[in-house]
Amino acid sequence: MASGRLAQSRVGVLGTGEVGRRLAAGFFGCGHDVMIGSRDPGKTELREWLSDGGAGIAGGTFAETAEHGELLVLAVLGDAAEQAIADAGPNRCGGKVVIDVMNPLDFSGGFPPKLSISGEDSLGERVQRALPDAKVVKAFNTIGSPYFVNPHFSEGLPTMLIAGDDEAAKRTVGDVLADFGWPDPVDIGGIEGSRELEAICIAWVKIGGTRGAWDHGFKLLIG
Repeated sequence: MASGRLAQSRVGVLGTGEVGRRLAAGFFGCGHDVMIGSRDPGKTELREWLSDGGAGIAGGTFAETAEHGELLVLAVLGDAAEQAIADAGPNRCGGKVVIDVMNPLDFSGGFPPKLSISGEDSLGERVQRALPDAKVVKAFNTIGSPYFVNPHFSEGLPTMLIAGDDEAAKRTVGDVLADFGWPDPVDIGGIEGSRELEAICIAWVKIGGTRGAWDHGFKLLIG
């Protein structure tokens, strides 16, 4: 049984890139029953990971993964999010906490990217609109994937900023973060706060490009 703050659960992670794999491994390491979903669950790279670093984690389609999870994570590329939701089936996500860890990045103009969704909208809001019966929480999108679990920097622990409309869902995400070694998150309000959180990702990327390194994070200091 899991011994952390989040009770042992079935977790579905949609997306098999580095971000999805890191989070799936984090949940599995905390004792949860994890399935990771792909458009092509039989692809060689995924099969190799599931037999090595992801041993013990199940693989499935987006629909199978959404059905499996009591708690879901959306970790596909931002511009593929709405199609992934359609493939998963919004009906399979109803009533569930859905952690949106994505950023809508547009590299068409080269590096650094810009946001493909900006102004009075955000990817987080589009995810919530596509999943009206789910409880979407934006999190994990302002830090590099190596720091998702047990983050530490020379100057201490970073701050996780989150946004979402459902207070209980945000408490659940706080439990996930605690089990992953994070301090309590800073809640910036409703899902429209994804506009600011996704913009912070651009700042994080620009800092990395300037530094030529990606071992940085943000910390809120309170006086």
